[in-house]
Amino acid sequence: MDNTINFQDIIKKSVLKMEQFASISVWDTVIGLILSGLIGLFIYYIYKRSFRGVVYSHTFNITLVVMAMLTCLIIMTISTNIVLSLGMVGALSIVRFRTAIKDPLDIVFMFWSIAVGIATGAGAFPVSIIGSIVVAATILLLSRKQLKDMAYLLVIHYRDHASDEVRFQLNKLKYALKSKTINKDVIELVVEIKLKSDNTAFVQDISTIEGVKDVSLVSYNGDYAP
Repeated sequence: MDNTINFQDIIKKSVLKMEQFASISVWDTVIGLILSGLIGLFIYYIYKRSFRGVVYSHTFNITLVVMAMLTCLIIMTISTNIVLSLGMVGALSIVRFRTAIKDPLDIVFMFWSIAVGIATGAGAFPVSIIGSIVVAATILLLSRKQLKDMAYLLVIHYRDHASDEVRFQLNKLKYALKSKTINKDVIELVVEIKLKSDNTAFVQDISTIEGVKDVSLVSYNGDYAP
């Protein structure tokens, strides 16, 4: 009696057969790709609506849509065959992403897009739909609260004899000193201010001070490197 245990005795032959691709119908593939694309467009809209950075990246936003569809395609492919799933893990393990993510919220949108692709590719349509609605509502709610108190960087270049008048105007605002650079008789002052409205008349008041060379007001997301 042959008691030898080979590889085919451990893993069923049905798992190794490539005919298992037949279980993925064209209709299921089309539905998965369309749904992941629609939810990806929904993520596209939420990202554009809630963006609070300085430079909006349209390319990154398009990537979120395509990422959801590609992830869905990968999940539908590997979910039918264990050999392909192991091979896909090995292939993806050599991929290295070098793009720097400046805004931590961008990482949230990337994970959201990947999660939608995984849930849609696995056939869990209610999870991807309901989960996306809840995540979108949370992001919009929190970003709307942030709008009530927007942060800006106020950059002022002035000569030394205008210091007292500049300080007098700044005392009218709630500000936090970020940096102060002195180059001969020219001073660069960078302060963080928070505004609850679009009233920026103080910029004109500071720019009219004798000795002030220029004044810049820049949208600020919390990261500043002098």
